[in-house]
Formats: sequence, structure tokens, C-alpha cells
Amino acid sequence: MNKNILCGSIHSVALKEDGTIECWGDNGYNQCDPVYKTFECVIDIACGSFHSVALFEDGTIECWGDNTRNQCDLVYKTFKNVIDVACGPFHSVALKDNGTIECWGSNFFNQCDPVYKTFTSIIQISCGLYHSVALRDTGTIEFWGSITFTEYDSVYKTFTNICEIACGLHHSVALTSDGTIECWGNNTLNQCDPVYKTFTCIIKIACGSNHSVALRSDGTIKCWEQIVVTNVIQFIKVLLM
Repeated sequence: MNKNILCGSIHSVALKEDGTIECWGDNGYNQCDPVYKTFECVIDIACGSFHSVALFEDGTIECWGDNTRNQCDLVYKTFKNVIDVACGPFHSVALKDNGTIECWGSNFFNQCDPVYKTFTSIIQISCGLYHSVALRDTGTIEFWGSITFTEYDSVYKTFTNICEIACGLHHSVALTSDGTIECWGNNTLNQCDPVYKTFTCIIKIACGSNHSVALRSDGTIKCWEQIVVTNVIQFIKVLLM
């Protein structure tokens, strides 16, 4: 999944058509270390709070920025055949072409619990603050990481026909093939307000820290606070936040 512009907490990264990247914003944790200027043939990017990951067309990756929680642990240099990358604030996940995944960074809340090594047939990955979610080609979901902030709810094991996933800080959202959505995790700020059960014809989902947005096939948008935006450009802006 190519992402042209992404933001960390206080820095931004842009992927250009020629496979190079640009970075700007705060550099207190080397988020904008000019090492990125040496990168070529980049096809995807991901941002954590204070670190970033670049995926190259040869299936290798590079990390730069904060390493206080092993976000840039050099173990990533051993990864091959990577096809997608995702970042939580302090950990990262890489999807390989054989459907397996690699995880590195902070493990304080089990973000890198080696249970992920048992997962197979993965086709998409997404990261929250202290948890991650993986979508299998069977349309089912795998989850690992923190249960401290109620990110975990075994209800996800009942979901079928899932075609897309997204994570907020402490909640997760799944899009089903019939255009409906499922949501689980922390609900203290109505992240999982059951209003989402009324949504239909959904074709895309995205999560902010404590809210979620769904794009309908008619070009309108649903937000868990039931704000409807008729301009798809606004949805694109949300995806890039």
C-alpha cells in the first residue's frame, strides 16, 4: 500500500515519484537526519512517533530517527522480501512476500511478542500504540500486543470476510467484504460507539488516535461522531493526518 505523505508526532515524510523521499519538521530525535537523502528506489514509507521506515523496491528496509526503544534496532537489516511496512509510535512491523511478518522496537507492552512468528498467510498489517493487527488471506484477523488499555477483545476472532484493517491508539477497525465494519478496543472516547453498526456501502477505513472515519461508495464519509463530509478530498486529508 503506497503512502505518499505520512506524519509522525512532529515530523513528516514524503515519497516522491522518482523513489526518493523528503523529510521535514522537528529533528530532536533525528527524525529528519539527512541520511534519508541517500535513499533511492523507495516504494513505501511509514512513520512512528519519532522514527520512520522506508521500503525499497528490492524488498529491504531502512529506519531512521529515535532509537531509545529499539525502533531502529539494526535487526531490520536482516529482513528480506518485505512488501509492506507499518509503524506504531514505538514499534514497527514488516510484511514479507511469503505472508509472514517481522516486528521490532519497543516490547514493553508485548508489541513485539514473538507470537507473531506463528502467523502465516498475512496480506495486511496495521499498528496501534501498543498493539498490532494482521489480516490473513482467509479474511480473518490476528492480534498481538497490549491488553492493558482494553485494546484486546476476543470478539475479533468471530469476524469473517475482512478485507481491510486499521488501528487507532487503543482501538481497531475492520472492513468486511459486504461493506460493513467492525470495531473493538478502548471505548472511553466513543472510539467503538455502536453507531458504526449502522454504516453500509463502506469501501475504505482510516483511524486517528481516538476516532475513525469510513468512506462510502457514494463519496460521503462517516465518522463515529456521525459527521458526514461530502467532499472526498477531505477524506484524503484525513488519511494523510
